[in-house]
Amino acid sequence: MRTTTPAFAASVAAGVSSLALCWRVTRLDGGCLGFTTHDRALVVDGLVYAPAPGVAPSAVRASDGFDADLMEVAGALSGDAITAAELADGRYDGALVELFMVDWERPEAGRMALARGTLGAVEQRDGAFTAELRGPGHALARVPVELTSPECRAELGDARCRVDLAAQTRLGRVVAVAGAATMQVDLAGADGDFAYGRLRVLDGVCGGTEREIAASVGGVLTLREALGRVPGAGDRVEVRSGCDKRFATCRTRFSNGANFRGEPHVPGQDALVRYAGV
Repeated sequence: MRTTTPAFAASVAAGVSSLALCWRVTRLDGGCLGFTTHDRALVVDGLVYAPAPGVAPSAVRASDGFDADLMEVAGALSGDAITAAELADGRYDGALVELFMVDWERPEAGRMALARGTLGAVEQRDGAFTAELRGPGHALARVPVELTSPECRAELGDARCRVDLAAQTRLGRVVAVAGAATMQVDLAGADGDFAYGRLRVLDGVCGGTEREIAASVGGVLTLREALGRVPGAGDRVEVRSGCDKRFATCRTRFSNGANFRGEPHVPGQDALVRYAGV
């Protein structure tokens, strides 16, 4: 672990007790929050770190190997910090978390980095939450080599797919709501046009939240995961068309068969049992 300045190194070497833990949470939507174990707010690098005695990280584990470093952040849900509604909306999914130590008497003297990673699974129970922090080594657990598949392995609109998402994205408003997972929007379309796509609420109580669309019948959308709160009629939404990753859809609907990233004509394992004696 490294200290950023000689002044902070001197504070640690002197064995002072004026050290406090701080963690910075940067959400994917750009929102940034700071928390500290100190009983007063601290300003570090221009960000105010609010005292959060009810939020504490587990023991930090560091290693020089390639194992995935994991830790947990646990705490009570508070209207002034992290709320149950924000967790349910998925606003903290994949957020970047930086845990470090500062001298609260001289926060400008530097800091000691302890851990850095992204939030994984977030659970709520009895008015409290726990969140798993995945260190950089977690990425090494993924299989880097792609396997053959009849379906496309690219995502609609990414660098390999190359479909123009601007032409597949439309703006509309909520007309009616039948719960947090089903709503009608004022966008016309054939059945299934928006299936496998994305819905993003632009304003209202759900502003900024995004969900995958499981099915669509005209302008009636069924979400794969319910929103944390129910949007209101008139709220603006952004709806993006989806792709079921089949070659026929890629070729006929998007005219993008040349960029299809799958092997629809390669026989699968079921071909081995079609003939007797094999």
